[in-house]
Amino acid sequence: QVELVESGGGLVQAGGSLRLSCAASGRTFSSKTVGWFRQAPGKERAFVASINWSGLSTYYEDSVKDRFTISRDNAKDTVYLHMNNLKPEDTAIYYCAATYITWRTTNPGDFTSWGRGTQVTVSS
Repeated sequence: QVELVESGGGLVQAGGSLRLSCAASGRTFSSKTVGWFRQAPGKERAFVASINWSGLSTYYEDSVKDRFTISRDNAKDTVYLHMNNLKPEDTAIYYCAATYITWRTTNPGDFTSWGRGTQVTVSS
């Protein structure tokens, strides 16, 4: 089992940037697909972005495609989410999650390991 810990959240003004980190413990992390999800108050957890084990394949939800970048450093067992041009609607708790599934999936149920989340708040 992989343990995941998110960090890097905070309060930022609209148009600003943040970089979230997802640090993992566990020998199998580098072989897993990692995704970022977010959950706003009163809403279901939603897919944001994912990256395959090698980092060569990434996938984004449409509303973040031109603003967010997911990357990973397997030597550091860490996945990053670079968020630019943040909008108030990006406000949510952001979670990272890992799965052995190798095809693209946006279903939270396909991810077996989850962090506790980090709060991102974007003020207008």
